[in-house]
Amino acid sequence: MDDDSPYDIQVSRSDRPTGTPSDAQILEAITLTLAKGDCPQAAISVALVCDSSMARMNERFLGHKGATDVLSFDLSDSPGERLEGELIVSVDTAARQAHERSHDMGAEVLLYCIHGTLHLLGHNDAEPSKAAEMHRLEDELLTELGWGPIYSRAKST
Repeated sequence: MDDDSPYDIQVSRSDRPTGTPSDAQILEAITLTLAKGDCPQAAISVALVCDSSMARMNERFLGHKGATDVLSFDLSDSPGERLEGELIVSVDTAARQAHERSHDMGAEVLLYCIHGTLHLLGHNDAEPSKAAEMHRLEDELLTELGWGPIYSRAKST
């Protein structure tokens, strides 16, 4: 990010599998999500990992077996100050889901980045109505980024 940005977003990956978005696209998606969420300052690291790495972290940190799409960790010291967090995104899961949903893998990876960022901003998808609101926001952000909706498109097919 540039020095004037209130957001410090770092992306790490072991490689860049075909179809994954560029670091700049990931930064843009997270920055837009933070800005739309009225977040004044944030430091977020994003790690793009394979399913085996994701499964290890999912079990270690949440006690769940197997891979998942995205893990988000709020590392902030106190609420209301600078948001600090980490997102772990499975590119293998993104590839499978994109294929099943018949859309671009890049959109799926960005969906996970947006979803994880929304969790860091305090959104919760445990209840159906709250999950629907998160999906609406995700579609809105993906559309604004030029990728188009994922959830509303899936409902109409």
